[in-house]
Amino acid sequence: MDRLKINYNAPVTLTFTFSAVGVLLLKEIYGIEFMTYIFTNYRTSLADPMQYIRLFSYILGHSSWQHFSSNFLIILLLGPILEEKYGSTTLIKMILLTAFVTGVFNVLLFNTGLIGASGIVFMMIILSSFSNVKAGHIPLTLIIVAAIFIGREAVDAFVLKDDISQMAHIVGAISGAGLGSMELNQKFNKKKKYNA
Repeated sequence: MDRLKINYNAPVTLTFTFSAVGVLLLKEIYGIEFMTYIFTNYRTSLADPMQYIRLFSYILGHSSWQHFSSNFLIILLLGPILEEKYGSTTLIKMILLTAFVTGVFNVLLFNTGLIGASGIVFMMIILSSFSNVKAGHIPLTLIIVAAIFIGREAVDAFVLKDDISQMAHIVGAISGAGLGSMELNQKFNKKKKYNA
């Protein structure tokens, strides 16, 4: 009888998850100052090299285990599907691009710290809605998902006074829509090229 083997089936998703767990464990050892210095995105001097590192590193930081689990339950559900559909290299580019754009928006427009992978979660939610898009058709499910998530965050940004960054959610969702559209265009253009 064959022995079952554990398969590292989604390397980008799993490495992202384990890295975020590692950062949370380091926070328990070194405290909140460690988290703030390396894994929180906020505006500092352009001469500060950490300013550029934090444009990406903040997606690994989380304020608590509850904050981490609420983000990574969704990432662990959607990440492997997206990684299989688009490939590991493309998914990591999407994650880094979304992190960068969201980080730049936060530095330019806000005086608050940004921490966590919620922008990546929203990018993945919208991106997963592109999975059944066909040439010349937009699925109604994509429109509904975009309207619910982006609309809710836009309303919350004006109504709620909480510590969740609706801007990160909106930018993440828009990134997902933009990246999904770009991937579809490339896919359909390749099909046209081969069919010509």
